[in-house]
Amino acid sequence: MSTPEHGVEDPVGAAPIDAPPVGTAPIEEPAGPAPQRNQSASLRRALAVLEQVRDHAGSDGLSLTEVAEALDLSKSTVLRLAQPLLDTGLLARDRRHGHFRLGPGALALGQAYLAGIDLRTAAAEQAHRLMREAGGTVHICVPDAPHIVYIDKVENETAVRMASRIGSRAPMYCTAVGKAMLAWLPEEVFTQVVDAGMPVVTARTLTDPGLLRTELARIRSRGYSVDDRENEPEVRCVAAPIFDHNDVVIGALSVSGLTSRVTAARVRELGPAVAAAAFRVSRTLGATR
Repeated sequence: MSTPEHGVEDPVGAAPIDAPPVGTAPIEEPAGPAPQRNQSASLRRALAVLEQVRDHAGSDGLSLTEVAEALDLSKSTVLRLAQPLLDTGLLARDRRHGHFRLGPGALALGQAYLAGIDLRTAAAEQAHRLMREAGGTVHICVPDAPHIVYIDKVENETAVRMASRIGSRAPMYCTAVGKAMLAWLPEEVFTQVVDAGMPVVTARTLTDPGLLRTELARIRSRGYSVDDRENEPEVRCVAAPIFDHNDVVIGALSVSGLTSRVTAARVRELGPAVAAAAFRVSRTLGATR
């Protein structure tokens, strides 16, 4: 049976690739289980096929030739490795062009994974790691426009404790976590924040919508936000957004500390570190951005 792959004969349904020539007796395999090394190698290569197709999920799929060339495998080997993935629905192959795509089994697997995690659980490891590396208090927050809500807090016992409490709320416009989320939230959320009012909290609070919009553009450009004594007079905070599997911002991760410890120079060091931690949490949640 030929496939649309330039007339290449598809071995599916034909004699096995390793079958002996016609007219010869099959070679008897020694009794006992197959070597685990060969089984694990085949599994790894099959997963490589799945990952290659996954990485092109937004396209029209991948042809047999494209998969084979990308993985440096023969077409017959790709077909053999792909067959169990097709049988279980992790891969699908369209009838018109024979291109490989992710199948409904991949969706079911992804949904089962997402059902088993939440933001606090997904961010816990990175929050504790960031606290140890940065030496400050780490917060995990979610949006509740025009406010943010603290859902978790990891404190450095050797540092001065922050006044924040789990479950408490703070304005979006004058907190690093709020601005980190607002930078990627829809325009209507920005309008909601502005309409709720932007009163002075400290001498450094941004109260002009135009200046806030400029700051949000700067945050999108560098990947993290800074609260430079805007919400508490002697506290600096650096935050970055967390995205879900739909690439929608659903929270933020931050490091806070007194200005004596979190200097302007230290902020420039913490920014990329906080952004990297938030990125790892986002990947755990299935984000691709």
